[in-house]
Amino acid sequence: MNISVCIATYRRPDRLGALLDDLVRQEYLPDEVVVVDNEASGGARVVVERRRALGAPFPIFYDIQPEKNISLCRNRTVKLARGEWVAFVDDDERAPAAWLKQLAQAAGRYEADGVLGPVLPVVPTDAPEWIRRGAFYEWARMKTGGVIAPNKLRFGNVLLRGTLLRRTDAPFDPRYGQTGGEDGDLLAGLVQRGARIVWCDEAIIHEPVERSRLSLRWLALRAMRGGQDFARHKLAGRFGNLTTAGRVALLLRALLQASVAAVLAIVSWPRGRHRAAYWLLKSVANLGKITVFVGLHYREYGPGHA
Repeated sequence: MNISVCIATYRRPDRLGALLDDLVRQEYLPDEVVVVDNEASGGARVVVERRRALGAPFPIFYDIQPEKNISLCRNRTVKLARGEWVAFVDDDERAPAAWLKQLAQAAGRYEADGVLGPVLPVVPTDAPEWIRRGAFYEWARMKTGGVIAPNKLRFGNVLLRGTLLRRTDAPFDPRYGQTGGEDGDLLAGLVQRGARIVWCDEAIIHEPVERSRLSLRWLALRAMRGGQDFARHKLAGRFGNLTTAGRVALLLRALLQASVAAVLAIVSWPRGRHRAAYWLLKSVANLGKITVFVGLHYREYGPGHA
């Protein structure tokens, strides 16, 4: 398999450098690595040049996407990538040596158009106890080879056929460029058009949790954005056609679930802050769904956000 590894980066030089070191040590080496910097001043250039100077068994291409927009940045990586297959990994993740080999083998074994793997959080040992007990950064896993439901698709560790991405000049919708959600929109759209995307539980990526994310505020904002992403994809028909009655049901269900979860957050507080936070985040996620109906969007990747 001819594989390009694509990385969109923004102001994470140390993390990017560590990831490039991981890619050099892969058991199944990529044919090329493409890094596109979303910082107009090109802060990541020195990281790429340092890795080139140290040596790499594949070419590393570097470019800048000056407009702050995660969709445009990802689209630029796809445009530069020449591989028949394209793997995406985030700039703050770590890739064990067997990572790419596991993805490639799963693609062939299960005759897939795409393969997703788990992103395992690495929470600092000195993080607050309620954070460590809450498992707030973990995502559901499944059996290797299983076809992933459209509403369970996510990025950060994925291998896709290049032909699927090159059917359009903008596979990632720029309208999601400052809010996020472009990844789920792309993957759900591919599935709608017949792509077979499966899970590989062995293709593990690690994500060290940054200290700036060890707070209820960050978790709440991410939960709200997750709810907004789900509602936007649902309303756009990414999970199937949605009637007017379905839209009303989505809104009413979100109102009910937000209210019930808020009550459970209060009731569960005596049993531990992590339990109360769990339900609070459920409430906030459903509030996020509701805000979409009035046109509000949290711009996680907008100006002023790291």
